[in-house]
Amino acid sequence: MNKTSTLKMPVPVRPEVSRAEEWQELRSVFPIYLALAKQLEIAIPFSQDKRNLPEKPSVELFKQVQTWLDSLDQRVLVHQLRHLLQMTTLNASESSLRSLIQRHLRKPSKTNIDRDKIDFLLVQYFALCAPAKIYHKQIELEDVALVMKPVLGEVDSTPLEWCGPLEKTLSALRAFRSVRDMLKTNFIAEGRKVKEAAGGMFYDPSSLLAFIRFNFLLRRTLIELMHADLIGIRSGLEQLDTAGMHVIDCKRFGLSASESVSKIRQLTDEWKQPFQKEYTERTVNEAFEKLLNLRADVEQALERLAPKQQVQAGPAPSAAAPPSVKTPSKPGTVAKPEPRAEPDSSIDFETCLEQIWEQLIATPPTRGRSMTTVKIGRARILMSSWEVTAFVSEDGPAADDLRRAVVARAMVSAATEAAKETGNATDLDRALSVGRVEVSRLQERVDVAKQAKDTEAAVNLGISTKRLLSALDEAEKL
Repeated sequence: MNKTSTLKMPVPVRPEVSRAEEWQELRSVFPIYLALAKQLEIAIPFSQDKRNLPEKPSVELFKQVQTWLDSLDQRVLVHQLRHLLQMTTLNASESSLRSLIQRHLRKPSKTNIDRDKIDFLLVQYFALCAPAKIYHKQIELEDVALVMKPVLGEVDSTPLEWCGPLEKTLSALRAFRSVRDMLKTNFIAEGRKVKEAAGGMFYDPSSLLAFIRFNFLLRRTLIELMHADLIGIRSGLEQLDTAGMHVIDCKRFGLSASESVSKIRQLTDEWKQPFQKEYTERTVNEAFEKLLNLRADVEQALERLAPKQQVQAGPAPSAAAPPSVKTPSKPGTVAKPEPRAEPDSSIDFETCLEQIWEQLIATPPTRGRSMTTVKIGRARILMSSWEVTAFVSEDGPAADDLRRAVVARAMVSAATEAAKETGNATDLDRALSVGRVEVSRLQERVDVAKQAKDTEAAVNLGISTKRLLSALDEAEKL
């Protein structure tokens, strides 16, 4: 529950601005406040023809705008602001977002609600302005300081001792492999505890860097884990649909024992939307528990389907081949192929892609596993669930990008292992060249996905790009 008490500890002083600068700030944030008022059905004391504010205001207009915005600040809660910015293009304006942050930072006294708004707005700004090249890496305080310089100025990025618990929580996050792992912790409460204990020193620029980094990495982990489960659910639904099972029992999720697969697919698609209600540990846990229950319902349906498939005379249908991949000679078969000779390390891009695809459809990934292994040459390649899905059941630009990232990683890893064994680096140089080209291309695609507000694609591509970079780093050490 949010308290509206005013923070008593000293708050670092923010520089004063001139009346002209303050008016430009008011003009910049005015469209956001208009949208908030419309969203919350709050009366707007400006007629339609006066909502385009002039460059130079009268004293009366300046005071009127300032007073109205101040009154809205007292009425609007952080989850309402989050909903507006995450669901509209207002989030795409760097200058407006910066002005909104600076407006709140300059308040002489701040309530806990003001603090939570600033906390949210700062990470929104970072997510908007961070370049693709750091979007997928393990972000450090120096990275945050560079992106936030237009808002916070030059900031010392030396870690603060009292922010240590945030780093401890982030270390735990890196070990999570599923939403279930995360629900066993009190990650949101830990972050809030540090924030509450900070008092006015929360606004120290160095501590703001720590909270921005913590919030962004926490959000990124939430998205990664949530979408890994969503992809698992969609993959299961595809299998059920292909096998002719169009109705499943969804009582765990809270629906009936006879729900259509198409309805459940629609539910998973709608799950892409960000949280629109108050963002607390309870609401997050409830949302994720529902997600896990839905996945359990789908997996139970798959378990019931398995015995029926085993007694059928014919083989199970295979997944559709992605574009530009040669279909096996017996496309209706998913039986394991005959063992082939060890592929040469100088494998080309298309052949590598085909080998990965063939292994995935010949031995479907084990239910519930977040990682799947394929073997290329002397290397074993770990694939995430969304990478597997890009090969076996999805199409489109994002899926193609993921396939290319996996193939490049496989080529580099296979050539690395071969070079270690034979001492011949000729094929490795060729694979490194392919990998570097793909990294450059993928970083651009991450940036495009971010600008399109396609968070799922940006996060997934970012992780796959990071894994390719790790393979390149290992290869370049030889």
